[in-house]
Amino acid sequence: MTSERSKLADESAPHGRRAKVDYENDSNADLLAQQAARESGARSYPRRLPFAIERAAGVEIEDVDGNVYYDCLAGAGTLALGHNHPDVVAEMERLLREDRPLHTLDVTTPEKEAFVDALFDSLPDAFAESARVQFCSPAGTDAVEAAVKLTKTATGNRSVLAFQGAYHGMTNGALGLTGDVEVKADVPGLMTDVHHLPYPYAYRPPFGEDCDHRAVSRYVEHLLDDPKSGVVDPAAMVVEPVQGEGGSIPAPDEWLREIRRITRERDVPLVVDEIQTGLGRTGATYAFEHADVVPDVVTLSKAVGGGLPLSVVVYRDELDAWEPGAHAGTFRGNQLAMATGRATIRHVLENDLDEHAAEMGERLQGHLDRTDERFAAVGDVRGRGLMLGVEFVDPEAEPDAVGAQPADGELAGAVQRECFERGLVVETGGRHSATVRFLPPLVVTGEQVDDIGRIFEEAVSAAVSEVAA
Repeated sequence: MTSERSKLADESAPHGRRAKVDYENDSNADLLAQQAARESGARSYPRRLPFAIERAAGVEIEDVDGNVYYDCLAGAGTLALGHNHPDVVAEMERLLREDRPLHTLDVTTPEKEAFVDALFDSLPDAFAESARVQFCSPAGTDAVEAAVKLTKTATGNRSVLAFQGAYHGMTNGALGLTGDVEVKADVPGLMTDVHHLPYPYAYRPPFGEDCDHRAVSRYVEHLLDDPKSGVVDPAAMVVEPVQGEGGSIPAPDEWLREIRRITRERDVPLVVDEIQTGLGRTGATYAFEHADVVPDVVTLSKAVGGGLPLSVVVYRDELDAWEPGAHAGTFRGNQLAMATGRATIRHVLENDLDEHAAEMGERLQGHLDRTDERFAAVGDVRGRGLMLGVEFVDPEAEPDAVGAQPADGELAGAVQRECFERGLVVETGGRHSATVRFLPPLVVTGEQVDDIGRIFEEAVSAAVSEVAA
């Protein structure tokens, strides 16, 4: 295979001058060194997954050294159909072959209207029949920003309710809603009037080991009715039905139904963040469907673009108080992403990939549960569909204030490294980065799931021995 890739000249070259050299024979180490020399200190994944990807297909990726891995990160859940799915590739080739526009701002096209048809077909009728859609800048964080602007405009209120453990993005407003203190600590001036509520984290219940999710919903209801709560009338409540970066923590269906009742009775728009959960990931087309609720606003990105950058906000039409230009973004007219997104939505719906995700998720969870039975350092196995997490703990330490063993991020990091060495790419997240997370493509097969489970168990065994030593 020929290549026109080039790299920096050696360090003796004058500053700012680059000699063109063939990249084809470079190793993982060479390319990682190049990246470290030129990219910002904010890069994250290469620090934990030290490879350079050469090619990918389906659930597998291959690095430049020829190593092959199962991809259980899948672009943080973006690649619902895996890498280079034929339906997705065919749509990209078709647009290029037919000289279709690639970028149109918010001018409509046949591709755009076909995408909206598919999107609305994927939503429950009770929501879609009165829905409007706003195309945003291509990252999910802008969909969250748009949702907050929309609800503030529609209600005239300014405070926003979010949840502890939440992740909604890295722009100013979305970061304000995010629960992770570390990423916010050095950034002054984030969105004000954000109030973080307890989330029903079953393994670490916020009100102690004797309290369940009902205590959380009662707390929220009391807060909204208390004239001395310090919270002025909210513009919105923003919630993830399964917290992803927060550690693969699913909200109980009953709790989400209670939250919907509480917000509806008090005219607080409920924004459901489905950026990572949407389009079959949790075993339903959308995660809020498990609880049989109808939100006011849904934010979508990742899988909805079919692997290409796209984000949208879908909302009840009565909230559409925006004037022309109230929210915009240059790349909201990404036609390739609309075509690949439409193909992905149709493939998920026509092939019942939500049901497949439920079945494969149950199969994978069975493997994880068996690992839990073997190792005391596995504190909790949880999740929904193909959005699963394993939280690692220090089994020798005293339980914390809520009755759970302290999280062990060091061990989780060691497990991630051992997985990588064995050809399995996983991510860590949650409190203290102590949860190993699984987000494989929805097309993963039963045999691949079994292999993934086997590799993970071997990795845990090796990591436990490593940390103990």
